Amino acid sequence: MLRTLFAILYLCFFATAVQALPCTDPVVVIGGITFAGNETTKNQVMLQEFTFTAGDSVSSDQLEELLEENRKRLFNLRLFHHVNYTYTCNNGLVLVQYEVQERFYLYPIPILDFAERNFNAWLERKDWSRIDYGINLVRKNFRGRNEDVRLRIQQGFNKRLELSYRVPYIIRKYNLGAEVAVADYRSRVTSYTNLNNRQRFVEQEEVLPIQRTSIAAGIIHRQSVQRQEGLRLSYHNEQISDSVFRLNPEYYTSATTERQYMRLELYKVVNLRNNFIYPLSGSYFEAGVAQSFFLKDTGTNFTTARAKYVNYLKLSEKYFYSAGVEGQLRLAGDYAFADNIALGYRSYVRGYELYIIGGQHYGLFKQGITRQLLDIKSIKLKFIDSPKFNNIPLTVYLNAFTDAGYVVDDYFKEGNSLTNRFLAGTGIGLHAVTFYDLVFRLEYTLNREGDRGFYFSGRIPF
Repeated sequence: MLRTLFAILYLCFFATAVQALPCTDPVVVIGGITFAGNETTKNQVMLQEFTFTAGDSVSSDQLEELLEENRKRLFNLRLFHHVNYTYTCNNGLVLVQYEVQERFYLYPIPILDFAERNFNAWLERKDWSRIDYGINLVRKNFRGRNEDVRLRIQQGFNKRLELSYRVPYIIRKYNLGAEVAVADYRSRVTSYTNLNNRQRFVEQEEVLPIQRTSIAAGIIHRQSVQRQEGLRLSYHNEQISDSVFRLNPEYYTSATTERQYMRLELYKVVNLRNNFIYPLSGSYFEAGVAQSFFLKDTGTNFTTARAKYVNYLKLSEKYFYSAGVEGQLRLAGDYAFADNIALGYRSYVRGYELYIIGGQHYGLFKQGITRQLLDIKSIKLKFIDSPKFNNIPLTVYLNAFTDAGYVVDDYFKEGNSLTNRFLAGTGIGLHAVTFYDLVFRLEYTLNREGDRGFYFSGRIPF
């Protein structure tokens, strides 16, 4: 209570001082940086993101821009509901304070999900037996150091057990972090081939048609919340049943029902978006290359390269435009059906949500113009006492878009007419963004094949 009182008095002093002591000197010196509201988050975690430190000299006409840029950096850590700053100027000396409202960092997320690659694919089948349930335990900002611990225990149609731990800094001097993860996946059903660009499934009760186990560890070079690169090494063991093998002997490249391989992956991300949850300005770039090495002659080694770039433009106070490209190259002497993944999972042309377009290489283009319809900073829930839950922001956008894509498949194209063919879709949708990074999209689309309909998604378009 006493700490809160001092924080309020401190903010009041700052607010008065800002008005009484404006920065009149052409160049000022950052005299000190303090924080308020971070009961869990360590000061060092936030200072690590800043582009300035105490003792730096700053031009007065660039001071506000500098403080706002670093406010966005803190907000994009996704640890806080909001971040604000105040400052005082006195004889060329600037004292800065950042005030944050922390989120709730430990929460169980119940799993009640459809056992399909997306909601739209499940809606087409409407099979209520294909349900997954369980719990996803997430501990964000573990130890107040922006570390993530995740445990997923899932039963039902698909069984999963996953544990991961990510720490942004283990050697702070060199900006080095680390991540480790283990996962086990078992299912009573798997897709053994694609026909007419639809998955064909085999379901078994007594024998599991698919099992996957993996262990991964990586080193992260984290320059800031905006720029990082990493190196990840993982081991994978995958098994299919005899029934899957009989239905598709090319499921793996070798005449086998089991394969083991190591994967070495190098990646880089440059995220200059104004808001990581639903960006409206800035840019995003990511690229990666991975080499898979098969053990015990259970497959053919292959190389995968991926890249993605998106640019977001603010056209006016309410209108925004975005355009981006994404692509993949997969190089191997021989290809397995299990690795023949292109569009239809995480990446797809809107309007083709119900289709799987498998292949070795693909290119994807997306663009859209967005109009902000509603922007409510906070909906106060008076019956909830905790400030971490009782203020709900809500922003609604109208979005019109066009997508295009092309998939190259030289091995499994027979019976799949959408491969090696230009794909295009267009539509209009409503996007809603609310607290704890929740995004909801409802879109009406029309594709080149003449298919049309409403589709729902829970993440940003690109």
